Amino acid sequence: MPIKKKTKATASKTAKRRNRGVAARKVVRARTAPASVRQPQLVSDGAKQTIRRLKAQLTEAERQIEALQALSDTDFLLDILNRRGLERELRRSIAYIKRYHASAALIVLDVDRLKPINDAYGHAAGDQVLRAIVAAVLSQVRSSDVIGRLGGDEFAVLLWNLSETDAKAKAALLEQAIDRLAFVFGGSTITTGASAGVAILGPHAEAGKALEEADSAMYVRKAQRRHEA
Repeated sequence: MPIKKKTKATASKTAKRRNRGVAARKVVRARTAPASVRQPQLVSDGAKQTIRRLKAQLTEAERQIEALQALSDTDFLLDILNRRGLERELRRSIAYIKRYHASAALIVLDVDRLKPINDAYGHAAGDQVLRAIVAAVLSQVRSSDVIGRLGGDEFAVLLWNLSETDAKAKAALLEQAIDRLAFVFGGSTITTGASAGVAILGPHAEAGKALEEADSAMYVRKAQRRHEA
């Protein structure tokens, strides 16, 4: 008989341990249950309004950043790219050329006689000349082409899908378009001009070297024009 009592006591202890183990496993499963099966937490109306307001503020901040970026790349007088913007577009274009085996040409234009106009008739007259030159260049290029002011009296034009022969022909047309411009300041008719240098952008082009190459070609062309005159 004592053996049976011991067996019942042992069975009772075993059942208690089993029950505790089941309860522990339930707690573990509840703690480790995936988020998809947990009870969703309700978001208050106030929190929703805060989220919407923050999203709107973020959108407005991004818009302002884009606007400031555009302003930092723009020549305020002429409403074209400044040197910073032009160099950025040139780097992007070269990356595109290398990836897709495209072709393009870079033309650097240097305006003649702008300083004497500024000195004799004021910077307002010089600004008028610069605006007319930009208009003349834009009339000779496509909407896909890019024009920028490198600084002072120097401009650059990025032209897509042109051979070296076509690029040099386009450079000559730009020179002629600017040469034809005439202005009246102080009762005198004033003309200006421009010299153009060309660099071809291929798969091994680099932005800095391309600008240097076109700039060097421009100075060679300027010397030729002086000799022709």
